Amino acid sequence: LDETLTEQEGDFDAETRWALAWFEQHGFAAGEFGAAETLSKAKNTSVAGLVEAGLLESKRGQVRLLRPAELPAEWKPETAARLTHWAVAHHLIRVLETGGEQVAAALVAKEGVRRRRRASWRIGCTRFANGENEQAEALAYNALVQSFPEIVRLAREAGAAAAQGTLFGDKEA
Repeated sequence: LDETLTEQEGDFDAETRWALAWFEQHGFAAGEFGAAETLSKAKNTSVAGLVEAGLLESKRGQVRLLRPAELPAEWKPETAARLTHWAVAHHLIRVLETGGEQVAAALVAKEGVRRRRRASWRIGCTRFANGENEQAEALAYNALVQSFPEIVRLAREAGAAAAQGTLFGDKEA
């Protein structure tokens, strides 16, 4: 499974590939800025870009990935400076934990997230399969993996209802 998922990481954006590699080494703990910068060069991104994408915090020579609960509740994929697979997966975890499958489905139904939903599920699988997470983190990734089929189904239903309403003049286009 790990070999297959590693091959699929080539489909991820550079920021997500960086986050996956960093997470393997540090999880959500802080690490040295120099190591983060070196890894960012290898992954064709930058620490500043990762901060701009909302993936990590960088201060006093240390960097760390943000936990889903630390991500901003007002985040909107359509206005994100950089929409990454990592951000989508972790915002889905955040909204799943705080609002349930219906709220997660509303996020999946949004443009941009729809294109990244399969990759988000794979990130959840990758993190869960590695088994190196703290128990709470493992539960969060497992919840995303387990709920994902229902989240996608609800998102499709919401999209179909919205399209039907527009078609019959019930809602503005």
